[in-house]
Order: sequence, then C-alpha cells, then structure tokens
Amino acid sequence: MADNCIECDVVIVGSGFAGSLIAKELSHKPIDTPNGKRRLNVVILEAGPGVQPNINGFMRNYYKANAKIPESPYPPALSRAPAAVAAGRPSFSGATWKDPDKAYFDQKDSTLPFKSTYERLAGGTSHWMGLTPRLVPNDFRMNEQYKLPFPDWPISYETLMPWYEKAEAELGVSGDVADHSYAGVTYSPGYAFPMPRIPPSLFDQHVNDTLSNFTDDETASCDFLGTSAPLTSLTVRSQPAARNSQPYRNRRACAGNTSCIPICPIQAKYDPTITLNEATNSGAKLMDRTVASEILVDANNRVSGINFITYKEEAGPKTGSGCIKAKVYIIAANGIETPRLLLMSTNGSKIPKGVANSTGLVGKNLMDHPQFLSWGLLPVQVFPYRGPLVTSAIGDLCDGPFRTQRAAFRISLGNEAWSATVGGSGGDPHVTTVDFINGVNLSGLNNKVSNKLADNSALLGDQLRDTLGNLISRQFRIAFAVEQSPDENNRVSLSSATDALGLPRPKIEYNISDYTKQGIAAAFRLKNVIFKKLGAEDFTQTADSDPGGFDQVIDGKTVRLTYGGAGHVMGTYRMGNDPKTSVVDSFQRSHEHANLYLVGSGTFPTVGTANPTITLSALALRTADRIVDDFKKM
Repeated sequence: MADNCIECDVVIVGSGFAGSLIAKELSHKPIDTPNGKRRLNVVILEAGPGVQPNINGFMRNYYKANAKIPESPYPPALSRAPAAVAAGRPSFSGATWKDPDKAYFDQKDSTLPFKSTYERLAGGTSHWMGLTPRLVPNDFRMNEQYKLPFPDWPISYETLMPWYEKAEAELGVSGDVADHSYAGVTYSPGYAFPMPRIPPSLFDQHVNDTLSNFTDDETASCDFLGTSAPLTSLTVRSQPAARNSQPYRNRRACAGNTSCIPICPIQAKYDPTITLNEATNSGAKLMDRTVASEILVDANNRVSGINFITYKEEAGPKTGSGCIKAKVYIIAANGIETPRLLLMSTNGSKIPKGVANSTGLVGKNLMDHPQFLSWGLLPVQVFPYRGPLVTSAIGDLCDGPFRTQRAAFRISLGNEAWSATVGGSGGDPHVTTVDFINGVNLSGLNNKVSNKLADNSALLGDQLRDTLGNLISRQFRIAFAVEQSPDENNRVSLSSATDALGLPRPKIEYNISDYTKQGIAAAFRLKNVIFKKLGAEDFTQTADSDPGGFDQVIDGKTVRLTYGGAGHVMGTYRMGNDPKTSVVDSFQRSHEHANLYLVGSGTFPTVGTANPTITLSALALRTADRIVDDFKKM
C-alpha cells in the first residue's frame, strides 16, 4: 500500500441500496464524539460510472434496444466481451451462459444456470421492480419453527420492525397496513405507510373476484398445498412498493408506464441515486470508475486499507491506482461482488482464503428466488400495459406447515401481459404484432383456436387492429417467487477468466435443491387450479433449449419445468451469532475484523419469499446506527 493513501473516517465500497443508505446516515448530520460534534468524512468507491445529470441517456439506450431486457438501458454495452470491460456485469443468455468468453460469470462447472443479473454503476441495480414486502416472522426462524437444517437469523422480525418502518420512509413506500397484516406480520401501533397503496389493476380485480370463493371440489383440488386449513379462497392483496402513489419528496406520482423493469421514465420509482445525492450533498465523496481490488489487514487483524484501480473508458485500460485508509470499512458491493473482493484479498498469500473467510463460508450458500412464470389468455379483457408491472400479489402461501416438506412461494400478478414471457425480438406486444403481420406464430397466439381465424393468419388494416386489440387485451402473466434453501455447494469463487483490469471474474456453481423443486412443482399445480378457475387458455411452456429445465413427476406424469432469475442475490456471507458457522454478526460486522462491515442481502441466512430490498435496507439502517454509536465512543 502506498504511503500517500486517501484518509477518511468511513470508506464504503458500492453505492447501491445499502451503501447509499449508510452513506447518508453517516454523513448527513454531526455526531457527538469525545472530541466534540463533527461530521464524519465518508468516501464511497463505485466501480461503475457516477450519478448522471439525468436519465436521458439511459432512456435512449432503452428505446433503441431490440431486446428490452433488464440490463438494456445501462452501461456497459452488452455487445462487449466480458474480458474487454473494466467493470463488467452479468446478462443471461441460454445460448452462452457456460462460455466465459461471452458471459461475465464463469459457469462452466455449474449444474444449472444462475440467471439473475445486476448493474455496477452509481445507485446499483436500477432495474429492480420496486416491490418492498417484508419478510414474515417465521422466515427468521426456519430451524426453530419447522426443524429444518437451515440456520436461524440472529435477530427476529420484532427486532427489525422499527428499521423496516424507517426504511419504508426513506425509500418512500406506498402500501396498506390492513392488506399486509398476515402470516404474523405486525406493525407499530398507529403505523401507516408513507403513502397510500397503488390502486389495483383491472387484472388484479378480476383475479380477486374470481378466486374469492372456491367450490368444494376446487378446495379439495388444493389439498396438495398442505395448508393448515382447507383452502376456500385466495386473497389478492396490494403489494407495498417504493413507488409514489402521490408526490413524495419532490418526486412525481406513478404514471403507469409499465416499464418499472428496467427503468421508470419519470423516476416515480425509488432508486438509490436519490439517497446517494443526499449523501454527497451532505459532504460524502463519491469516487466513480474506481474498482476496489484488495482489502488489506494488519497484524492486529484489523482492516488497514483498501487498494483500488481507476479507469476512464468502459473497456479500460487501467488509468491509475491508489489506496484509502479509514477507521471503519463497509463493503456493500452485492451478494456476488462482495465475496469476489473478499476472496481476491489474499494480502500477498498471507490470507490464502481471503479476508473474513477463515471458516471458508465466504461465497457459499448463494441463493435467489427462482421464478416460475406462467402466462395465458383470459376470456375477458383486462387491458394490460397500464400501471406498474405489479400492483397486487397473493402472499398468504408464503408460510405454513408445508414448509417442513417443500419451499413456500409468493404469487405476483403481472400488468405487463406477455412482455417478459414470450420469446423473439423485443418481447411482446412486438412479437404477437409481427406474427399477425407476417403470418407466423412465435408467440403461440396465431392459431385458429385462439384467434378464431386460421393458423398463421397474415392480417392487414382493420382486421389486424381488431384482432390484436382483442387478443393482447386478454393476455396475462402470473409469477411464483419460490423460496430457495441454503446450500454450501451453491457458491461464488474466483475464475481464471479476468476482466479488462486483469481482475478475476466471478465463478458461479449453482443448483436447485429438491426442497425448492418441490416448491416449484406445487406452484405448477396451483397454476393449473388458478387458470381453470379463471377459464384461461394456458400458454405456459418450457422451451427445449432452456438450460434451466428439469423434470418433475406431478400427478403421475413427468413435467418439464424451469425457472427464471429474480435478480435477488443472497446468502453468500451470512449473519449469525456463531463465528464458526457465519461470516458477520447481526449488525453485519465481520466476526474476524472488528472494523469491517459486510452489508446487503449477502448476509441473509435464509430468504423466505419476499423481495429482499426492504429487508437489506432495514438492516443497513440498523448497521449505520451501530456505526454512529461506535464513533461516539471513539
């Protein structure tokens, strides 16, 4: 490490949700210290580009992209080979996922593909959907409650509840307490979300009306779910979301553009650049295009500095290097980039396993929420493509006695029709439109049963307009986010393949346990019940070319199933009370290095079924509060 290192109180690696929230909390007001009041000097190292003056460039990228995939608006260019990118990021392709010459992740040795992706730029993964359901109390105690060989969290729902409320205020969550008081979820007396719920879509209302009362036969057909009482209905509840239902903190209300993934064109959806700007306005310093390359540890087992590499262009090369010293170090890079940095930090082979990794647990227990996607055609028009991607969900099956045998799931109702499910250039409605112009059937809709015309109809004029208006207005999507069990064989390690800065890229080994596959199978069976009740024509299928496909015997028949990535990267540096079985404590402080914090969803011991953002945000705020207390005592 050079002698002329940058010096500060706190250095944070990563400027996503956790990093930005902690940066704001530590920099926005003076704190009392033994030497009097002062503001903490906070520096944030961001591997990607910094905060843009506006999102116009991202919007142009999105408009021009043929495939509107989650990564399409954001740098670096998807056409670049990963070895030629300074701060690469993943983008999943079923054709190239095992080829590290074409894919950022090295998955040559993976049984199944890890399909989730993320960004590396100021603000982190901006393509998130914006949903903010809390974990339910039993998610924190799977071993205690269900006697499963999973680790319990070192904290309870009740411990985290006030931090959930603080996080919901910071992100600006729209929701309804009555809608979300289920599965043991409680709130402080008199609590209300910062904004009222987003109104339900026509599809939400139709599903709620249809599923509100089951016949005896329909109830019997759901016995496979293993609920504590017979299922006589399914309740559709509004989803809490960090999306404005009314103006909030100088941001506009949602206008229903249905492009939450990948980008909200009016920024009604929260993204961490909002908090990051508040942090820098309070004095925090953001160093962009600055890639942390090694964490240094001194003879007293305290972190003594971080080395970094700088660059200017997407493709590199390296333009400089440096180091930074602080009193407290926070790694907030995400569930893959954080273990990557820890594992790279061997300190000249003095720490061969990497920093904070004497147990060998860093990088292990990689989890996601495998998504079982289903889609179909309703007998009535529900007019999708209006409103956010998801406004309502069926959450009551996220917990129950069945968790002793199989994974739970949470069901989301999509307002984007088939745009995320249909293959072909650009997704739907583009694919269906081109089908009916050219007389082909990539979407599956251009058949005589569905279109009431003929197979592979080629249409023009009024007939084209009327046919598309009739069919697309009846499309719908339902997704099941399935709980994934922790497994040490699912892991992040270092690849021999490198990026443009010469740093090893992440190597991923991933599979799905039988426990989770049984959850996906239960989702498939419930999908059949729901579609029958809706009177829907089912178009759900697993493509022969899908590398995530697996066979499952359901009702005596072999069914080919698959899953999608949820973008929820979790579990790779888990928290716990025992340093022998965990990497950090309940405040996300390293067990091994007293001045090192590893934050984000990588600390989750188990994942439940809830989107992780509000939980990782609550944990980040709790961590920031502890760090402030530490500085008061220094």
